[in-house]
Amino acid sequence: MKAKRYHPFLMLFDAWKLAKNTFFLFLFLFVIKAGSHSIFIRYGRYLLLVGVGMAFIHIIIKWCTHKYVLDERSFHLYKGIFNKTERTIPYSKIQNVNRHTSLFHRIFHVTSISFETGITSDDAAVTFEVVSQSEAERMEGIVHQNEKDMPLSEGVEGKNDHNRVIHFQPTKRDIIKASFTSLSPLALIPLILTFYSNVDEVFNLKGKTEGVFSYIISSWWIVISVFVFLILVSVVFGMTRTFLKYGKYEISSDEDRIYINKGVLDKTAFSIAKEKVQAIQIEQSIIKRLFGLAEVKLTSAGSLSLGEETLEINSLYPFLPVQRAYEIISEILPAYEITHKMKRLPKKSLWIRYFTPSWIWIIATAALIYWKPALLGIEKAWWMLSAALLLLVIAARWLDFLHTKYILNNRFIQLQSGILATSLFLSKRDKVIEVKVSRNIFQKWLGLASIETINRAKPVQHNGIKDVPVEFAEVFYKWYMGRMREIEVEK
Repeated sequence: MKAKRYHPFLMLFDAWKLAKNTFFLFLFLFVIKAGSHSIFIRYGRYLLLVGVGMAFIHIIIKWCTHKYVLDERSFHLYKGIFNKTERTIPYSKIQNVNRHTSLFHRIFHVTSISFETGITSDDAAVTFEVVSQSEAERMEGIVHQNEKDMPLSEGVEGKNDHNRVIHFQPTKRDIIKASFTSLSPLALIPLILTFYSNVDEVFNLKGKTEGVFSYIISSWWIVISVFVFLILVSVVFGMTRTFLKYGKYEISSDEDRIYINKGVLDKTAFSIAKEKVQAIQIEQSIIKRLFGLAEVKLTSAGSLSLGEETLEINSLYPFLPVQRAYEIISEILPAYEITHKMKRLPKKSLWIRYFTPSWIWIIATAALIYWKPALLGIEKAWWMLSAALLLLVIAARWLDFLHTKYILNNRFIQLQSGILATSLFLSKRDKVIEVKVSRNIFQKWLGLASIETINRAKPVQHNGIKDVPVEFAEVFYKWYMGRMREIEVEK
């Protein structure tokens, strides 16, 4: 089977990345310092030009020497001129598929696609940074069909979308709620400060804007007007930012796979075989809890990165109403069963939390005793600060006790923990690769133990709770041993 070169636009894409990475160096050396006769500036220009030239040569050589082949069972990747290497990745190792279409890709009607494996190494993914839409569909179709043990030839086209069921698409109301829940309007403030700082370093704006600032604060109505204007701009910015990120969000599935698509300008797509889902996490921040929202994340053994970008696409829509989140899990993953009624920790677990030393409070109190800082004119305020910190520690431990829950439901385990934010972990027994039960001296006195589960992910996912009854820890260990009757070797 003849090896194919990568898409020729890959050279243009690499050149575009090179231009972005060197833009500010060119701006500084050839524009801002255009009249400088410094030897460092002069040689800096030479080094930059030589470096860029060598990078361009490397881009061309890379395209000429890197090739690939897809046969019925594996990817075959080739590179090198004199020292040639070949890398083979079986389709059976693919955990999930990530596709990202940036503005560059949309202009040239191409896309990028990454096939993630569960291998922990720099070569864990098969990544095509530039590929035609039809070629990406063909590749993904071959990988998906291979999961069904159906050999395909080079002529296979993409997958059929007719069997997909759409489970969720955000409405305008969902977008508005998401923009405020995600605090997107506040993102404008650091952007303005960063932009001002960068421009000030070049054009020294600080001295030029002092008069404008003095004029603004000299009148109360101007201050109020500016404040209202900034709020409106922040709200519009937050809603626009949220729309561009989640405006075309879609969760869908077919018989075998889950598909998540998002993005208006930069489009990202994620797909994973249902059988490859290692666990589910339902997370609620304090703001999401107030609005009755939750984020559902799928844990997989493959990483979620594509080139230089890290994708967050493993999340089912991050601002789902709680009840809808549970419904979607049942729809797309009927093999997973969520138990709404869970067990709480015994009261003695709260006491062991209270009497466990808090090193944060101890160190902070020692520092306060040493420096004895004054607060609001009160010279001996250090003990008040220490007492306030102790109350915060006690409150945090009480909330941790309140939110910690657990249950074993036949083949499933559910663990919930958190203080202000909460996280519910759900996994099947055959997806748990290791468990751990431990007891310290205080837990032995009170008949308690700590349990932990380990699931395949990147990085490996650890979940556990402390101070469960020792009887439950024993049941938990026996429950895991029953895994041997269910375990199947993953393809």
